[in-house]
Amino acid sequence: MGTGSSINLDTTSHATADDHAGGQLYISLKMEDYIPKGDLVPHVYGSVPLVGSWDSSRALPMERESSSMWQLSFVVSPNHETLDFKFLLKSKDNNEPCIVEEGPTRQFMGGALQGITRLAQFRVNEDEVLEYRVCIKVDRVSPFDLAASWRAYQENLEPSTVRGIPDVSINHEGGENGLSASLDLDLEQYVVPAPPTSVVYAANLTENPRSMKLDGSDKGVGLTDSPPTIKEAEVVGPERETVDPDPAKMHHSPGMVESKSVGTFSPIQKQYNDKGLFVDRGVGSSRLVKSASVTNLPDSESKNSMPAAAGAVAAAAIADQMLGPKEDMHLAIVLVGLPARGKTFTAAKLTRYLRWLGHDTKHFNVGKYRRLKHGANLNADFFRVDNPEGMEARNEVAALAMDDMIAWMQEGGQVGIFDATNSTSHRRNMLMKMAEGKCKIIFLETICNDPKIIERNIRLKVQQSPDYAEEPDFEAGYQDFKRRLDNYEKMYEPVNEGSYIKMIDMASGKGGQIQVNNIGGYLPGRIVFFLVNTHLTPRPILLTRHGESRDNVRGRIGGDTVLSGKGELYAKKLSNFVEKRLQNERAASIWTSTLQRTILTANQIVGFPKIQWRALDEINAGVCDGMTYEEIKKNMPDEYESRKKDKLRYRYPRGESYLDVIQRLEPVIIELERQRAPVVVVSHQAVLRALYAYFADRPLKEIPHIEMPLHTIIEIQMGVTGVQEKRYKLMD
Repeated sequence: MGTGSSINLDTTSHATADDHAGGQLYISLKMEDYIPKGDLVPHVYGSVPLVGSWDSSRALPMERESSSMWQLSFVVSPNHETLDFKFLLKSKDNNEPCIVEEGPTRQFMGGALQGITRLAQFRVNEDEVLEYRVCIKVDRVSPFDLAASWRAYQENLEPSTVRGIPDVSINHEGGENGLSASLDLDLEQYVVPAPPTSVVYAANLTENPRSMKLDGSDKGVGLTDSPPTIKEAEVVGPERETVDPDPAKMHHSPGMVESKSVGTFSPIQKQYNDKGLFVDRGVGSSRLVKSASVTNLPDSESKNSMPAAAGAVAAAAIADQMLGPKEDMHLAIVLVGLPARGKTFTAAKLTRYLRWLGHDTKHFNVGKYRRLKHGANLNADFFRVDNPEGMEARNEVAALAMDDMIAWMQEGGQVGIFDATNSTSHRRNMLMKMAEGKCKIIFLETICNDPKIIERNIRLKVQQSPDYAEEPDFEAGYQDFKRRLDNYEKMYEPVNEGSYIKMIDMASGKGGQIQVNNIGGYLPGRIVFFLVNTHLTPRPILLTRHGESRDNVRGRIGGDTVLSGKGELYAKKLSNFVEKRLQNERAASIWTSTLQRTILTANQIVGFPKIQWRALDEINAGVCDGMTYEEIKKNMPDEYESRKKDKLRYRYPRGESYLDVIQRLEPVIIELERQRAPVVVVSHQAVLRALYAYFADRPLKEIPHIEMPLHTIIEIQMGVTGVQEKRYKLMD
């Protein structure tokens, strides 16, 4: 016998005699385990409606579906006459040699194969017979589905209208004018409401102390119940989770006294280990149950489960858990630096970036703990180096914040950002001792020697910090903060211990240095790479979807169709808008995906370089590409329900999930952070949802549901005061 396998023939049919009314039968013939011999390819020939002739020269070639699977599909009426056919092996271009399968003619009738099942046998010569397993699958499809599939197929065959446009180009002349699409000079009339925002001091958006009473009695604290979507403050406040304990439910243990500063309850102080420091552990009650974190995984998952991520992030997390020391599973980034050096700004950006990648990250600001514990109205004398009571109080709240951060990590948190001056080796040694065996510490020191940047930061601090909320005289607050800064400078000791990253004069984005010591691993490496590319240069980033496409009109997902009439009109309006909005920003650039609907939308913008990014392509819908959601619901109900249950993690068959999109967008985010000039991003709904979520610090689970309307421009302003948003709707 020959080299073929001898497995019983499978015949699968989803059509029955009761189903023959209406619809068409979609028949798929498959041959398995066939490896081509020379130029011989499997063919099928037979009677109407398959071929209509037993002439082997007119046989239909089967197409290779995989390395050893060949397929031929066709459609017949459910009440068709008997279909007679056989398999044969021959060249596509030559009728000789031609090896017809052994045995009687195969017959297909009434949606089922007649007679006994058998392998396809081909006699090569007297001594060699090849046997192959064949499958026949039948599905019922409606004529409308067939027509839709054919239409999508034909549209995909249309030649691209942007084939001649290079990946990097610049237009010096506009395209055809066509319909009038001019905009009034005053762009403000196109402004539409953005998601609600409010002015909130960045540090107050960080983690709340777990064991302090937050009753709003401290007028300097200014806590908010729900942080804004994008903050118009000194820095972006990345922390969305707050822990607001109910005072009525708090357990007060014996030996507790009431703090007169903010009305909190505190246990009698006890000496901290062998350091001689008096550390107030807070309320002394049992740990409060934290509220649902914006980056938490579903409740069904354990606290130590993998991050909500895909690709490199997930692979690194598995490697850390499988191979790394226990403490390396949790990472503490401990800020170090003098006041007004951008520590909180850096901490906020880093928190936002890590959360967006899928790492459970929190920002702990010791200044917030100090205000809640000791009040906000503390003058510069509190920070003097020769004030032992002040030193003790500051160490108290630092230890309390560190305790809270470690406790959160033990509950499943991955990265804690510890935001304070931590300006002495004594303080840093205390933190390292507390972290032993529990988490890995990396010190992040921010050093700025530019007097202009320092002066600007001081003024912003006085204007926005709750420490000076009750000081009506700006000059008095300014002088007090300068004295505070002098006190810190007298005792400041640069970092030389442990693992550390030093950022030296990086704020301007025009150079500077980054020094690293004893840094290794995936996540620390990503953090260094991110920090290298961040700066404070103010510039706008404009996000917009492509103009309406033909598939948008038809309700079909994916595809690569051209613009509709409305989409072409939007392209003209967008060109006018960019010309007016960025008329003084000649270093700006336009980024698009590689799909023609975004390239055509940006094509009429002149005077700016255009760059095509494959990373900006729409989410890959896999086998669902070109379908409507109704068609998916009807023909793939299990996939439809799976997507409905978890749009963030759902991956289209042979396609992508939102987590996949986030992973491929990381280089785009890094480059947007690095750019010092404006950027216009013309992309797609899923991609822009993910990009917007990064800037707005939206939780991962919300990304698939963020509204991203057509013909609307979202302007993100990035700079020293944080991130602000403005929206323009150019047309309906």
